[in-house]
Amino acid sequence: MAYRKDSLWKSVDWWTIALYILLVTCGWFSVCGASYDYGDPNFFDLSTRAGKQLMWIGCSLVLGFVLLMLEDRLYDTYAYLIYGVLLILLFGTIFNPHEIKGSRSWIVLGPVSLQPAEFAKFATALALAKFMGGYTFSVDRWKDMAAALAIILVPMLLIICQKETGSALVYLAFFLVLYREGMTGSILFAGVCAVIYFIVGIRFSGDLMGDGFTSWGEFSVMTLIVVFSALLVSAYCKGSRKPVMMYILGFGLGVTLLSLLFSLYVIPFNVVYVQRGLCGILCLYLIYLALHERIRNYIYIFLFAIGSIGFFFSTEYVFNNVLEAHQQVRIKVLLGMEDDPTGAGYNVNQSKIAIGSGGFLGKGFLNGTQTKLKYVPEQDTDFIFCTVGEEQGFVGSVGVILLFATFIWRLIHLAERQSSRFGRVYGYSVLSIFFFHLFVNVGMVLGLTPVIGIPLPFFSYGGSSLWGFTILLFVFLRIDAARER
Repeated sequence: MAYRKDSLWKSVDWWTIALYILLVTCGWFSVCGASYDYGDPNFFDLSTRAGKQLMWIGCSLVLGFVLLMLEDRLYDTYAYLIYGVLLILLFGTIFNPHEIKGSRSWIVLGPVSLQPAEFAKFATALALAKFMGGYTFSVDRWKDMAAALAIILVPMLLIICQKETGSALVYLAFFLVLYREGMTGSILFAGVCAVIYFIVGIRFSGDLMGDGFTSWGEFSVMTLIVVFSALLVSAYCKGSRKPVMMYILGFGLGVTLLSLLFSLYVIPFNVVYVQRGLCGILCLYLIYLALHERIRNYIYIFLFAIGSIGFFFSTEYVFNNVLEAHQQVRIKVLLGMEDDPTGAGYNVNQSKIAIGSGGFLGKGFLNGTQTKLKYVPEQDTDFIFCTVGEEQGFVGSVGVILLFATFIWRLIHLAERQSSRFGRVYGYSVLSIFFFHLFVNVGMVLGLTPVIGIPLPFFSYGGSSLWGFTILLFVFLRIDAARER
């Protein structure tokens, strides 16, 4: 046992632990700056948020030590069990009578509130690594890919049922793991297309073209479906791909252009009706090519086209009936459809003011006026990066981002050196989750991404998120320490 412990302390990656401690320390100082009021007790008083966060940090360090001391095989052996337990917790939380800020994602145990969604990320990463690490797994078999997608989507759907859409979106980060393990890039392409369809369709749905009948949003998306399908034919169908691509583009865009000109200058009508017919012809043509030339990829492109049409026509329903009212307003403000500086856009506007007021070098620790006067809502949780910008300025903000970039680069290095697929998949799951949180959180503070309410790792106040990120990281460090065994 002594030999094993000595070997563990020699093989554990201390550079990553040092980055973790540095980030947690910077995060604590940021919580101090965001939550401190003049005349408050000292930072170490447990009645203050700074004191409570310090307690969470101490518990996290103990938790990390315990995770390192456990046998690494436990994480592989009990991966499915841990995943199942968390699914039960997620399901049970849906019926939780305690509602916090419109979400039923919290379990309240006296003075302590825990969010199972934060720990479900670690459980999902373990289950995905366990499944994909099996000897029989292959990304080329659709049954294997369907099972892997189910592991990701089931907790995601349960979290959506808790009305915690922001935390559910984090699970999209797992698609980067699938791509690293050999998933075709066309799936990521389809995901990007879905985002484009949603943004363009929602943003320009109410704008009409010169004929007074045709919606710019629907016209643009239907045109993009034809163009994207033609590009996929060019990329993935090896036969007579250039003529087929030109047939699709020439016929689709040509008929669309003639219909638009007829509507603008002869008889006005909704050109989208013609585009729907063209998409139907496109789908039939792809099926014909698949049967005639016996090229399976035409079937996949057909599925892409029909899926794109179905997704687009479902976006309005999802936007109006699935998303919460405040989420709808946030997206409209982000897309420039509404100007609501005192409502949904208030957080972002105040955050921008706070960051901008910091200037190049910042106002100094505890000297931020916007944060001291509590102008920024959630300034010690989701919007804590604005505290960094105001007190430490541009230099401090860039320093924090570079620190996170170094941390993520280190995780990539650790993931790539794993000797097993289990370790590699889990490692990429960890870094993908950290990257998603960093990108979206900093982006929403700067007004570049929608405000979906996810924390900045190691910085945002709260025990659930800090413990969740700590478990994610230290389980990976324990797996990495045993890679050469």
